[in-house]
Amino acid sequence: MTDQLILKFPSDKNYSKEDFFVTSSNKEAYDFINSWPKWVKRIVNIFGPPGSGKTHITSILKSKTSVLETESNLLNDNIFFKFKTKEALIIKNLNENISEKLLFSLWNTVIQDNKYLLITSIDPISTYKLKLLDLKSRIRSCMSIRIKLPSDELISVILAKNFSDKQIAVEKKHIDYIIKRIDRSYEKISQFISILDTYSLKKASPLNLKLIKEVLKMI
Repeated sequence: MTDQLILKFPSDKNYSKEDFFVTSSNKEAYDFINSWPKWVKRIVNIFGPPGSGKTHITSILKSKTSVLETESNLLNDNIFFKFKTKEALIIKNLNENISEKLLFSLWNTVIQDNKYLLITSIDPISTYKLKLLDLKSRIRSCMSIRIKLPSDELISVILAKNFSDKQIAVEKKHIDYIIKRIDRSYEKISQFISILDTYSLKKASPLNLKLIKEVLKMI
């Protein structure tokens, strides 16, 4: 291919509940979030690979109650003041570089004030090599829910929905072809859809097997 592409990935995403595709890969996390405020436990760790829908899950909670949301690497002592007027705290992308004392204090605040804490991460936080024994004990007692790699069913739904949104006509055989060859990664699926859309517009070409093969080689 001789064409040089400058690809612009979409920055605005729709995280509404209606646009969350529920399958066996994510049903447990979806059902748990939607059971709020009748959670089995007030503190939950939802973990899974990048692009698996963790941000979408958190947005559903944000639509249900007053929430303070922060990235793990932005946590500092000011969080306690900001959290006072909120019912739930979302800590995104928690990693092992977190201040253990700070996290432990936040954990205790949630328990003492009968609030809610949702932590997202790639790996379960129960596997983190933490030194503070009291914090490790707290973590072992929290709810832990995994979002799995996408099933064929989920990949098919994601592809069909995105093609429909972009008004791209696609045959089932093309979707089946993509499913068998694409990396089972939410990131790769999103990347494939974005590149295919841009590339088909640049080529002014309808969706066909040749175009699909070219884009699959690009990701």
